[in-house]
Amino acid sequence: MPKMKTKKSAAKRFSFTGTGKVKYKKQNLRHILTKKSTKRKRNLRHIGILSHDNVAVIKKQLLPNG
Repeated sequence: MPKMKTKKSAAKRFSFTGTGKVKYKKQNLRHILTKKSTKRKRNLRHIGILSHDNVAVIKKQLLPNG
């Protein structure tokens, strides 16, 4: 049986913390920034933590490295 491959698109978007949570970069901070408030842009800079419901899906996609 061949090795299980990692979904490279998921590997580029998600990573794991030391405690097993899934972190990702928030969207909407690439262009058309003039109409967005400073507070909104500042909050988008911080990493996002994925909700517990979706962690199993991402771990399955990142196998065998998840």
